[in-house]
Amino acid sequence: MHNSTGAGNGRVVAVVVTHQRLAQLRVTLPALLASDPQALAAVLVVDNASDDGTPEWLAAQSDPRLSVLRLDENRGGAGGFDAGMRRAMRDLSPDWIVVMDDDARPEPGAMAAFQALDLSGYDGFAAAVRHPNGALCEMNRPTYNPFWHKGILLRTLLGGGRGAFHLGPEDFATPGLRAIDGASFVGFFVRAAAVQRRGYPDPALFLYGDDAIYTMGLTKAGHRLGFDPSVRFEHDSSTYSAADPRIKPLWKVYYYHRNLLILYRIATGLFFVPVLCLYLPRWLLRLRHHRGERGRFLRLFGLALIDGLRRRTDRARAEVLRIAEGRR
Repeated sequence: MHNSTGAGNGRVVAVVVTHQRLAQLRVTLPALLASDPQALAAVLVVDNASDDGTPEWLAAQSDPRLSVLRLDENRGGAGGFDAGMRRAMRDLSPDWIVVMDDDARPEPGAMAAFQALDLSGYDGFAAAVRHPNGALCEMNRPTYNPFWHKGILLRTLLGGGRGAFHLGPEDFATPGLRAIDGASFVGFFVRAAAVQRRGYPDPALFLYGDDAIYTMGLTKAGHRLGFDPSVRFEHDSSTYSAADPRIKPLWKVYYYHRNLLILYRIATGLFFVPVLCLYLPRWLLRLRHHRGERGRFLRLFGLALIDGLRRRTDRARAEVLRIAEGRR
């Protein structure tokens, strides 16, 4: 790949995956295209078969940096990022690809801040992600794998919980580049040369955990991922609600638990069985929130357990939907 922009880290191409959220895309796309072309060379929007006016709105956009890949079916976040990154590599000559959902976007100056970093020795980079109100976005905090770091594992076991192995407020407040082990697909930059060597996100994962599986896979393969709070993204997400702890829609129960099992196998190594014994009861406790649909929850959870342990990712989406809807 070549550095054709004259910018510090070369030619950056954004890949945005969207499905039925035109209102969010109408905020995200202008935020991306407000970046200087020297900092952001191209934007590829992957439309996961939306029928809410998204295709028509995209067709009316005139910025020459924008290209659109419309998929004939909803392939989920994982399938969308796989298809988008492949198209970007084939057609848009990136030095780096940055990925995000349709409800996430760079804050003003974020792309210029990325170009100002010295990322020699790094093949991936995670932005600092906040909610629109400025609070840290919990689901997008970069992470360390405690099973690769004895000190972090000890802090986790001594009661530190998630905070022991996710970057926290002090990391977001401290300038400077530092190494991490994993990140989410919101403001995640990956060097094109690393994609050429290691491949693409697994589209069969559909959604949940595909980003952690991909980024920890890069680290495990010897690539270095970095974080610097100077590159800021906003994530206008309402996926998790403290007021309603159910997993909605119910079909997500299958993908969430299956993919976590696949991730934990990568992350924990020899500790997989004790970690599984720790988490299984916690996951089953979610059953209490699903009155009226507990039988379907258990069927989906059981399939997730079987497929996750076997690392099977080829179960038909139609079957998952049929079980979730209670159809024979």
